[in-house]
Amino acid sequence: MGSYSIKELETLSGIKAHTIRIWEKRHNIIAPKRTTTNIRYYSDDDLKKIINVSLLNNSGLKISKIARMTDPELNSEIVQLAESKSEASIFIDQLVVCMIDMEEEQFEKLLSHLIMKFGFERTITEIVYPFLEKIGILWQTGNITPAQEHFISNLVRQKIIVAIDSLPFPKPNAIKVVLFLPENELHEIGLLFYHYLVRACGYKTFYLGQHLPYDDLKQVCAKHEPAIIITSIIASQRPQKIKIFQHPSYSLEATPIRRTFRSAPILR
Repeated sequence: MGSYSIKELETLSGIKAHTIRIWEKRHNIIAPKRTTTNIRYYSDDDLKKIINVSLLNNSGLKISKIARMTDPELNSEIVQLAESKSEASIFIDQLVVCMIDMEEEQFEKLLSHLIMKFGFERTITEIVYPFLEKIGILWQTGNITPAQEHFISNLVRQKIIVAIDSLPFPKPNAIKVVLFLPENELHEIGLLFYHYLVRACGYKTFYLGQHLPYDDLKQVCAKHEPAIIITSIIASQRPQKIKIFQHPSYSLEATPIRRTFRSAPILR
């Protein structure tokens, strides 16, 4: 179970700490608990409620009316709001609630609904990316477990793989693209999405996945002669510290590669 300071609640919900305290005192929206040393903290249930209350309040409902709602009434209003609105923030916060409870079925239904409503690319770029940024905040502050983070990451990963599998095979003479992650790089959701985008454009792809040794990359490139190489690197690693960028044959001169792209990943 997560434990949140009021500042973390503010960051995750978008509601100012001062406003949260007013809602506590005037409307009993949530009730913080205290540690043995008298420090205030909030639970997962408090976070979920503040997120839902903020969504309804931002949509125009008065806080006094929201405060009188039971939890089932609150949830019902959220469902109706999601069906009638198109703002990304509504869906991002719904995904956060699914993640906290590890609700796979609800997460899957919501993500499928969003893809039907907005299309796959827009859902990933406008909703899933910001959602995973919020997950990153929760992870960094110790408010979700590695199990929760992996649980959500794997569900997103599966969605992208299914989308890639649904694309038609490229033409035999299509431009060749190699996608890989360097050694010690394991965060592949961003690279998978690049894979989807490249395949959707009709390129022939060689997806080599995570933690690829340099020599293996070199062999693949020598054999298949890709026109483009795409990789993704976490922000904490500088390119010059990664073996592939230190290697004297980094340019892979034995093959006629025209472009190499590298970037910090948008997703973990």
